[in-house]
Amino acid sequence: MTTRLTVAQALVRFLAAQYTERDGVRQRLISATWGIFGHGNVAGLGQALVEYGADMPFHQGRNEQSMVHAAVGYARQSNRLSTHAVTTSIGPGATNLVTGAALATINHLPVLLLPGDIFATRVADPVLQQLEVPYAGDISVNDSLRPVSKYFDRVTRPEALIPAALQAMRVLTDPVETGAVTLALPQDVQAEAYDWPDEFFAERTWTVRRPGADPAELAEAVSAIRAAQRPLVIAGGGVHHSRAEEALAEFAAATGIPVASTQAGKGSLRHDHPQDVGAVGHTGTATANELARQADLVIGVGTRYTDFTTASGTLFEQQGVRFLNLNIAPYDGHKLAGRPLVADARSGLTELTEALQLHTHRVSGTYIDEYSLDKERWEQRVDACFEADEPDIRPTQAQVLGALDALADESDVLVNAAGSLPGDLHKLWRARSRDQYHLEYGYSCMGYEIPAAIGVKMAAPERNVWALVGDGTYLMMPTEIVTAVQEGIAIKLLLIQNHGYASIGGLSETVGGERFGTAYRYQSDDGTYTGAPLPVDLAANAASLGMRVLRAKTVRDLRAALAEARAADTPTCVYVETETADTVSGPPPAQAWWDVPVAETATRPSAVKARELYERHVSTRRRHL
Repeated sequence: MTTRLTVAQALVRFLAAQYTERDGVRQRLISATWGIFGHGNVAGLGQALVEYGADMPFHQGRNEQSMVHAAVGYARQSNRLSTHAVTTSIGPGATNLVTGAALATINHLPVLLLPGDIFATRVADPVLQQLEVPYAGDISVNDSLRPVSKYFDRVTRPEALIPAALQAMRVLTDPVETGAVTLALPQDVQAEAYDWPDEFFAERTWTVRRPGADPAELAEAVSAIRAAQRPLVIAGGGVHHSRAEEALAEFAAATGIPVASTQAGKGSLRHDHPQDVGAVGHTGTATANELARQADLVIGVGTRYTDFTTASGTLFEQQGVRFLNLNIAPYDGHKLAGRPLVADARSGLTELTEALQLHTHRVSGTYIDEYSLDKERWEQRVDACFEADEPDIRPTQAQVLGALDALADESDVLVNAAGSLPGDLHKLWRARSRDQYHLEYGYSCMGYEIPAAIGVKMAAPERNVWALVGDGTYLMMPTEIVTAVQEGIAIKLLLIQNHGYASIGGLSETVGGERFGTAYRYQSDDGTYTGAPLPVDLAANAASLGMRVLRAKTVRDLRAALAEARAADTPTCVYVETETADTVSGPPPAQAWWDVPVAETATRPSAVKARELYERHVSTRRRHL
């Protein structure tokens, strides 16, 4: 039997019938579609979404990039088992998807992109917004999505949709390959009718695998752990994607091995778990980084070892240090010349724990006492950063986080991605639940926070979801506030004004850049941006987009405003200006070096001094072979 539908109608019906299943739990794979319509998709997918609106919920976005961020936020909160589709017109709508696609792919988070495309029949050539390439007639601006997509296809014939759609679902549900998936849809083909086999629309369930470890690799991993005197676990985002937090807690408790976390992995253990030693890397804690320096075995679980985590090959300095990498992706399992343990994080941790318990293996009491004492000392430093003895003064950024820390419980979710906040949060925040800490730091994309918070709230409507945003990030992409207001999505926006790119300003100063071009200030006579701060009112801007705004001038005001916002059932913004415009925050400085190249030759003293320091650090680089 067949049903005659347009390509767009068939695609919407197909997507509505796709499901995932893991651990016996089944759910919709594509639970909604975001869209902004132009000539390239309004008569195709636009009409199809009207036709089948009862089967495919629709959300109206304001910016194509931010629609992808919202879908990604939803996917991460849904443990990558459910996501959204995003449709745009050909032209700037399609190219606006590129940044969001890169973010999704880098973070291994599934999202389906459905941009319109130029006419497959070339009857209208060049079509409005078409990029003409003299040497190739089959290239469009959508080809810019190829390098940032895990799967890309251009559906130039109706019947080609069937294999393309099935391949798209395969990649979206593959825990190794998932990321952005793009099906470019020529606008004429979208509206073309075809007789589709009814089997194409039957419900289909995609099982998300949990592969176990190879017995030989497992035996080698157990031997390596048993031989180590100072092992350290580095928990990455794969722990969360696998829902392996409980398995990690059992492994750590059974062996006594301390656990440090990357930005993506923070919250893998609760902050008060005895084996949790906090963040690792450039934005890490003194406790975790000192353990990393002395570790003889680093056990990476679900981590990609980005340079913030590995401190560019300088952090792991113990002679003879080796790496054991438990990862579902063989590519990541072999990093740093490590011993791979290719498996699902939860399956692998469970198998490791069972095997080590047969040998009653546990690290020495001396080692446990050492890191436990250091952990306690670090917590005291956090308390000092959060403390505000004078409640009627303007807060520092650390005190802003302290006020939220005092208010939040395990139901709150924090969303952040860029600026000075990720460093402060990684060092200081006390994660109370597995998914409280939602930091997008694979791409660290300014503008992610507000739309992603919307996606998280859609996936977890019962949770308090906070978008933590600095003024630089806010100005990049505040427009989805309108979407939150329109749909009654009660996100909480904590908007911190520090008059510029504070994080990069601090980095610029350390590498000889003298904070050039990083402050939001008027120009001085010499052309530099060193005049008075700009008289912008971001609170008024948020209010103009429909959000309720609470202004906080002091620590006391801030505490009251945060409590009021947390209790609100409408989108609410807390606006606060921090203590010092030219400082990042008040936490302890970086505990590990970040390799950011410095000018090799310069005449300005700041750059010359920075280069001298850089060369001292560079001399400590190692290639782990």
